[in-house]
Amino acid sequence: MTQTRESVLQALDALQLPDGGTLVSRDLVRALQVEGGAVRFVIEAETPEMAAKIEPMRKAAAALVEGLPGVESASVVLTAHGPKAPAAPKGPAPSLKIGGHPKPQAGKTKPKGVARILAIGSGKGGVGKSTVSSNLAVALAKQGRKVGLLDADIYGPSQPRMMGVSKRPASPDGKTIIPLQAHGVTMMSIGLMLGEDQAVVWRGPMLMGALQQMLGQVEWGELDVLLIDLPPGTGDVQLTLCQKSEVEGAIVVSTPQDVALLDARKALNMFDTLKTPVLGLIENMSTYVCPDCGLEAHLFGNGGVEAEAKKLDVPFLGAMPLDLDVRLAGDAGKPVALGDGAAARAYARIAADLVDKGLA
Repeated sequence: MTQTRESVLQALDALQLPDGGTLVSRDLVRALQVEGGAVRFVIEAETPEMAAKIEPMRKAAAALVEGLPGVESASVVLTAHGPKAPAAPKGPAPSLKIGGHPKPQAGKTKPKGVARILAIGSGKGGVGKSTVSSNLAVALAKQGRKVGLLDADIYGPSQPRMMGVSKRPASPDGKTIIPLQAHGVTMMSIGLMLGEDQAVVWRGPMLMGALQQMLGQVEWGELDVLLIDLPPGTGDVQLTLCQKSEVEGAIVVSTPQDVALLDARKALNMFDTLKTPVLGLIENMSTYVCPDCGLEAHLFGNGGVEAEAKKLDVPFLGAMPLDLDVRLAGDAGKPVALGDGAAARAYARIAADLVDKGLA
């Protein structure tokens, strides 16, 4: 007997929550997919506290679904709506000040032990550049590469949440910074040095000084590739990075609609002006498949980025779907590329292509 989405939901509706209602009646089941004998879904609790209390419910749900006729495996993830990561301690790291005027340097530099630097940028915010950065880092690590991820979006650092880390990096001597490890990736972000709700109110020179510190003072170790998640736009950070660091190339992320492509062209023009090769374009939020009826929709248009890549004779690296799993995974600090769903496979293809071309 082959199960359907409806039959699985009907079975889950029998599981009573401790404080009343069921998983289905409380609308806690998300991203339910039935692919042959494999069933995957997310239980999204209403609060982090509730998630901690209903872990036994996740196990019960997995056992229940695995016991249904025709089901070979059940993957159940428990998360919470808008979980709040533990706040980093307030104040600077011991004897280490981040930000300030950059120090003079002779020519372009690259962190010791790092084979190549790839910048990931976008012309505007809201296109999923940071999501692409974290997932591409994980996908490259799954390819066996030694990967670093630097969150250079100083004003809006999001990688600590997306990578599921909140611990403050150590500074044994007040000069060097020991980065953190998450999902096989070595990572660093200004967000790890400040409280989660603490704003960065800096002028340009302090931004450039912070970027210089995170590149030069972090003990990155031996890396095949260091991905740098740039802030949106064409400002100080992009200018400093491309002029002062040996950047192998850049990847530009855009959604398909015209307003995003207008700004993506500005990013492409910026990298061209700075003599930084563009390795390719990625179309994000390309296709949405309704989990209820299977209808495929193109909410932001379709194919615009690929067409732009052909027009400019720039490689088109791939299209990423608009998928609830991606949002849930990012909020939970477990990038979707860790799994084996459609989005994970799309990132794996891009990562394998970069490795095959010797770019990562």
